[in-house]
Amino acid sequence: MNTPPQKPPQAPQWLTKPLSALSRQEWESLCDGCARCCLVKLEDADTNQIHYTDVACQALDLDTCRCTVYADRATIVPDCLTITHDNRAVLNILPHTCAYRCLDEGRPLPEWHPLVTGDPNSVRDADISIQGKCVSEKGIHPDDLELHIIELNNEPHSY
Repeated sequence: MNTPPQKPPQAPQWLTKPLSALSRQEWESLCDGCARCCLVKLEDADTNQIHYTDVACQALDLDTCRCTVYADRATIVPDCLTITHDNRAVLNILPHTCAYRCLDEGRPLPEWHPLVTGDPNSVRDADISIQGKCVSEKGIHPDDLELHIIELNNEPHSY
């Protein structure tokens, strides 16, 4: 008995479409929820090197790693790093592991990414999430930010 040929599995949208062609839902699905983009970053004026701190945006829920004002974040937090199709210039200051940056640079998604594993907790299991590793900027004086510079897991030492 002949069985009909199996239809090959459809490749994920991030493999078949350029970032600029992704729908809003596809674009949003690329976010792994690590919240590293919500960390306060400092730029060295002499070298232009970006340094991450363990200080998170005031709008980040530190327990869930989710923005508490996501829909209105750019209005409520004017210096929010809003990543869109039209604002891809900010990708170079995102973590090396960020899906937006990986795909823009022609690299695959990290093996722990929820779109690869099918598990939304894989970002925490791989120790990429900032959950439980940061403090809110609400209690930090701007002059003290340099005291909070950190090295992120799975990141090169310079950008």
